Amino acid sequence: MNNTPLVKIPLAQIAHARSGDKADWVDFGLFAWNEAGYRILEREVTAAKVQAHFAPWLPGQVDAWPLPHIWALKFVLHGALQGGGARNLRLDNLGKAMGAALLRLEIEISAQELAQAQKTTAPTGP
Repeated sequence: MNNTPLVKIPLAQIAHARSGDKADWVDFGLFAWNEAGYRILEREVTAAKVQAHFAPWLPGQVDAWPLPHIWALKFVLHGALQGGGARNLRLDNLGKAMGAALLRLEIEISAQELAQAQKTTAPTGP
């Protein structure tokens, strides 16, 4: 049994998000800063956890796809805007605000994993 102490962090400490909306869907791209961070996201941020995080606003399902070549996860939240942005009475209901809310989702990881996920990776290329 592994007795490594865990720390609780918001996703914003190891990732950033891009989001948008169309009709009644919200679409997120959750991006890690490096491969170690991506492995944590892949393990810890599931469609079920995202759906639970947004449960007060989200009657629909969440679809998720891994995008390992760009260290990202893609999520589509169906029914997230209560009929669409123009019909919804919530303030800040659109994808941009919900992307920021996703980054507040908390996960538990080891301090060593956190340190690895926060390392910046130099771009490679010619």
